[in-house]
Amino acid sequence: MKTRLLGGIVALVLAIVGTLLLVSYVQGSEARAQQDLQPIDVLVVEKQIPVGSTLDEVKASVRLASLPAASVPNGALKSFDGLDGKVTSAELVPGEPLLGVRLVDPTSLAAPGSVPVPAGMQEVSVQLDAQRVVGGRIVAGDTVGIVALFADGANKEAPAVETAQQIFHKVLVTSVQRATAQASGNTSQTASAEQANTQLPTGSLLVTFARSDTDAAKIAFAAEFGKLWLTKEPESATENAPFTVKKMELYR
Repeated sequence: MKTRLLGGIVALVLAIVGTLLLVSYVQGSEARAQQDLQPIDVLVVEKQIPVGSTLDEVKASVRLASLPAASVPNGALKSFDGLDGKVTSAELVPGEPLLGVRLVDPTSLAAPGSVPVPAGMQEVSVQLDAQRVVGGRIVAGDTVGIVALFADGANKEAPAVETAQQIFHKVLVTSVQRATAQASGNTSQTASAEQANTQLPTGSLLVTFARSDTDAAKIAFAAEFGKLWLTKEPESATENAPFTVKKMELYR
């Protein structure tokens, strides 16, 4: 009799403990679920954002939205604090949270030996002899003037004569590709640098510019049907009014 009574008490205690554990587990699950559903304000992309977009362009294409905590990835941004000067490292699509790793320094997007292309511009390349590229002493990041020369047909007032005109000023050079110079065996680094600065370049150079679509078409046309000559034109260089040089007026 006593054994049965003791067994009943133990069973009752176990049932109570089991019930308490079950209630505690259910309450914990509900708390975790509520925590996962708790909304968090993050920046979400509204319009497609191309790679290389500036921070101002990104700001115009995102909005602050509340998302369940469980759906917010690590690194999602809530503001743009401390991100001045950054650009997008990848194309962003509508609906995705804006991640901090997607905003990088502009120089990180450029290939070695090149500079980033400003937003909204295109790249166009021309192949030129060294004498037409300031002796080959143009590098990525320089700004240049572009002079177009035509044997005839470029000037409606004198279609049969040779003409030349600087058609663009301060054009950004994004890349310069040239033949690899053969290094001598016993030269120091300083001597090699001096030689690279004074040695006559071998072969042609492929120069790439950043320009608008219409300007890129003009550069391609002039390179195909005329000739191009570059000047090294820093930001401090003076720009005079457009002037067409004609052979018959050269000595005036």
